[in-house]
Amino acid sequence: MEKDLTLYRPEAWFRAARGPRYQQLYRHLSAAIAAGELQPETRLPAERELALIAEVSRVTVRKAVSRLVEDGVLEQRRGAGTFVRPPKSKIEQSLSVLLSFTDHMRQRGKTSSSRIMRRGLFLPSPDEMMALGLSPGDRVARVERLRFADDTPLALEWSSLHTDVLPDPEAVETSLYDVLRASGRAPTRAVQRITAVNLTAADAKLLLLPEGAAVLRIDRTAYLPSGRPIEFTRGLYRGDIYDFIAELRVDAT
Repeated sequence: MEKDLTLYRPEAWFRAARGPRYQQLYRHLSAAIAAGELQPETRLPAERELALIAEVSRVTVRKAVSRLVEDGVLEQRRGAGTFVRPPKSKIEQSLSVLLSFTDHMRQRGKTSSSRIMRRGLFLPSPDEMMALGLSPGDRVARVERLRFADDTPLALEWSSLHTDVLPDPEAVETSLYDVLRASGRAPTRAVQRITAVNLTAADAKLLLLPEGAAVLRIDRTAYLPSGRPIEFTRGLYRGDIYDFIAELRVDAT
């Protein structure tokens, strides 16, 4: 037990001039959980005990633990204490099949939903102009959404389309592709670029992850059968939940 308690002692996490104690304790415990030093189902010392070990006030402990609960890595069980949450089972998604988020969740037997962050007609950004072949004076239909599966936030997506393809962004609630299929304008091919990025504080809060957490960023340009690019989507996907799978074959030529 003594070995376990060393993780909480101030010499393990506190550094002068590195910010408020509750933030340092929060970052330390978050890193310990991510690194496996605190295993799933580990019970943290009670608030009073942890305050004594860490040599801080109970308010400091409460603020650090509350943020970890909000991040979804700790859970407080009534009458039992605070425990490290087991990791969520990962969702595998093939990179060789063009599926919308909603369609993929349907295949997995999950209920998808979206929180609309912003939607409307806007002047295009340089990335949108390049991907969609727009001019600076054109308008672009844009839908920004926080995507959920069974009430768990999985991704942030920013989708941009030609206005003749999506003249009314207000029509999009959960599935963009359902709207496009209804009008006969759904894409049939896409090119994706995947990179690893670190979350800003604002995006981390929406995805219930620590600031600076690594996620997968996917930039996708989707095309009609004619070859016309009609959709550019940039998404941030939780790496602790998503696995993207690609099948590789030997070139026979």
